[in-house]
Amino acid sequence: MSDLAAEVTAALARSILPSVIARGATGIRVIAAGDDGVITLKADGSPGAVLPIIGRIEAQIRAAVPAVTAVRLASTDPAPQSPEAGDLREAAQRVLDAEVNPTIAAHRGHVTVASADGGWVRIRLEGGCQGCSLAEVTIRQGIEPLLRARLPGLTGVAGATDHEAGTDPVFPRRNGDHGTHSSSNPLIVSERVMNTARAPDDSCSLSRAGRRYR
Repeated sequence: MSDLAAEVTAALARSILPSVIARGATGIRVIAAGDDGVITLKADGSPGAVLPIIGRIEAQIRAAVPAVTAVRLASTDPAPQSPEAGDLREAAQRVLDAEVNPTIAAHRGHVTVASADGGWVRIRLEGGCQGCSLAEVTIRQGIEPLLRARLPGLTGVAGATDHEAGTDPVFPRRNGDHGTHSSSNPLIVSERVMNTARAPDDSCSLSRAGRRYR
């Protein structure tokens, strides 16, 4: 490991890794450190959990390690060739309709694929899942592991839900609690939401079932 990679690894462990894990990934690590200062990171478990905060991660790394010039997020697996966007979108929707939507219908929820591009699928949560405090947990512990297990060409899952517009969430957010999906600081996860997510009696059944794919 180069000196630059070692410095970035230390910065990740010191101030970034705990928040990444709290968001649903199992880890984040340096897989390449170029002579030009460009760092490539790989997120394990749930790359989609890291995608929304990669800009904040880059800012923190560059502040801690001035020699870093840029930070990139790698694809999770050296995987087979990614399918065409249309094929991936249709395949993901079929999995959602067959294995996810029947389960979350009990919570008045529904999931739709909003778009697919470059191996990434963006999903929209609707009904009781829109604005739910456990929405991010459902994606990271249930939907994303399932889709990655079913679709080998999938890189990760990103959210495309306007949670603020949710009118009837199954688990409403507390006043002042923005949950894991809309915090003003994406690296700070609400402890109250994560505590709720860890409670077996309150967690979405899909989140629990999805752990077998992790």
